Amino acid sequence: MSVLVFAEHQDGKLTRAAWEAVAAGQQLAREEDDAVWAVILGRDISALANQLAQAELGGVLLAESPTLAEYTPDGYAAALQQVIEERQPRWVVFSHTYQVRDFAPKLAAALNRGLISDCLGYRKEGSSLIFIRQVFQGKFTADVEFTGDPPYLVSFQAAAFRQDAVAPGQASVTAVSTNVTPETIRTKPGPRFREARQAVDLSQAEIIVAVGRGIKAPENLELVKRLAEALGAEIGASRPICDSGWLPMDRQIGSSGQTVAPKLYVALGISGAIQHQVGMKGSRTVLAINKDREAPIFEIATYGVVGDLFEVVPALVEEIKKAKSG
Repeated sequence: MSVLVFAEHQDGKLTRAAWEAVAAGQQLAREEDDAVWAVILGRDISALANQLAQAELGGVLLAESPTLAEYTPDGYAAALQQVIEERQPRWVVFSHTYQVRDFAPKLAAALNRGLISDCLGYRKEGSSLIFIRQVFQGKFTADVEFTGDPPYLVSFQAAAFRQDAVAPGQASVTAVSTNVTPETIRTKPGPRFREARQAVDLSQAEIIVAVGRGIKAPENLELVKRLAEALGAEIGASRPICDSGWLPMDRQIGSSGQTVAPKLYVALGISGAIQHQVGMKGSRTVLAINKDREAPIFEIATYGVVGDLFEVVPALVEEIKKAKSG
C-alpha cells in the first residue's frame, strides 16, 4: 500500500472533503505507481464504505467500533494509528477540515512522524515531492519537504483537489479491527461546534453570492438576497460586513472565516484583499462586480464586470428570472 486516505463523514453522509481527499490520494498513488486505499471510521457505516468503494481504489478499510460511534480525537487517533502501523502506507492523506485539524497532530505525535498541513498542492522534483502551503495569511507560499522515514502525513486545503476528479471504479470493502477501549476516550463528545445559532457551512455550498463594502449600507442587503434567491445560492461576506454586524460572523469568508470552493462565486462590491482571496480562490468560476477596475478581485475573477452593482445586479436578477421562465 502506497497511499492511505482518511474519508470523513458527517450526519450519515460522506463529505465533499472525503472525495477531495480521495482525488488527492489517487494522484499521489500515480506518482508512486501503486495503489491507494481509503479508511473510514465509525459505527454502522457499511453503507458509506460501499459508496466510497465506487472509486478507483485498492480497497476500502472499514473500522467499526462502538467507541467510534461519535467522533473524538482520542478514538480517531488511536484507531488510525493501529491501521497505519498494520498497513504501513507511505503517505496518509487528509482534507484540512476542522475535524482533521483536531486529531491529526495528535496522530502524528503518536506515530512520531511529521505532518504537513493545509497544502495547496505539490510538485515533483526528481524523486522528491515538494508540498506547497500558504504562510502569512496567504501573502507568500512555502515549499516543504518531508525528511525521515514514512509514513508521511499531509492534509490539503479545500478544493486543492476536486471531487469531480475522482476516478470511478469498483473496490472491495475489508473490515479491520481496532482495539479502542472506552478507557482510551478521555473526552466526552458534545454538539458539533457552531459559531452562531443559525450557522451555515458555506464550504458545502455550490453557489455563493458574497458581498463587500460596496453594498454601502445594511438595508441594501435586500438586493443581495434577491440575487441569491434567483441563483439558489448561499450568502457570504467579506470581513468588514461581518465586523459591522450587517451579517452574522458565520457568513464570513477569508483567512479568518470560512474557506469555500463553490462552482460559482459571485463577488459583489468586494475589493479582493489577499485575506479574502485565501478563503475563496478555490472557486471554480468567479464573477466579480465592482466599479473599481483596479480592484484585486479582478486578478482572479473568471468574469469581471466594471460597473455599479446597484445597476448591474437588478438587471442580472431579471435576466436570470427570464432564463428560468423560458
